[in-house]
Amino acid sequence: MSNVVDTLVDMGFPKERVELAVLKTGSKEVQTVMEWILSHEKDLDDLETSVEPDASVNNILSTDIIQSTSTGDDIISPVVKSIKCEDCGKIFNTTEEVQFHASKSGHENFMESTEEKKSLTDEERKEQLAKIEAKLKQRRLEREAREKEEALLKEKARIKSGKELLEAKKKYEELEMKKLVEQRKREKEEERLAKQRVREKIEADKLARKAKFSNTPVADPIVPAPISIPEKKTQNYTEVKLQIRLIDGKVLVQNFGIKEPLSAVRLFIEMNRNDEVPFKLMTTFPKKIFTIEDYDKPLESLGLAPAATIIVSKC
Repeated sequence: MSNVVDTLVDMGFPKERVELAVLKTGSKEVQTVMEWILSHEKDLDDLETSVEPDASVNNILSTDIIQSTSTGDDIISPVVKSIKCEDCGKIFNTTEEVQFHASKSGHENFMESTEEKKSLTDEERKEQLAKIEAKLKQRRLEREAREKEEALLKEKARIKSGKELLEAKKKYEELEMKKLVEQRKREKEEERLAKQRVREKIEADKLARKAKFSNTPVADPIVPAPISIPEKKTQNYTEVKLQIRLIDGKVLVQNFGIKEPLSAVRLFIEMNRNDEVPFKLMTTFPKKIFTIEDYDKPLESLGLAPAATIIVSKC
């Protein structure tokens, strides 16, 4: 029975209606149960729950089919083939149908009838099947539309998340580049001021030597006022940011602790390069090629803090 119920429920029939049809027909055939449902479609529109038998219905059904006359002669009464609702004129075959109709409509006046409720014709059955198929198709289309909409919403959420991640990464890279540019500007300004002090010192030495070896008194050299150089704030760096240029042109950026040895940088390069060529490490400004002894020294002592560029070149 459960297989029949499950099959018809999957086809779109209400479970309560299927269970009532199985109980009425006593059949385990899907086709038989479905035909009963279709033939009673007009009276079983929205079955919800079973109801207790109505007292008026039970009183009608308890009437004897064969009655005796007062003379004692047995007279066969007309054969009762159905039950008719006097309020609306509908005809029912079973007490279950009567109970359902009474609970749904509120009608209470029923009587036995010799009329026979006709089964659905082939055309009516085909029409009912067509309606069911249309309902099933409509439900399937609604489900597909709903699934499509949910998939579209998920895709939009994924795209939005990806854009936010890219924007965050871009902002981080821009901030790091801005810090690097500012640091380079400070270094160039300090270098310019250092060269200017050297030139001023050389000019002062020239004037002093000329005054020493000449008989003509020479006026005191005009020493330009010292240029105030902004003191570089001492910072306690804990990390060293290295920009590493590999042999194949690829650039790696990585932070290391200031106490980490140069060998840690070499190990990082070994793990991220794509060639097997022997290499050495060097800096360009000031130019310095690191030796084997330098690999055990911390990055801080090698003058690489807080940031520097390391070139990887072939040996």
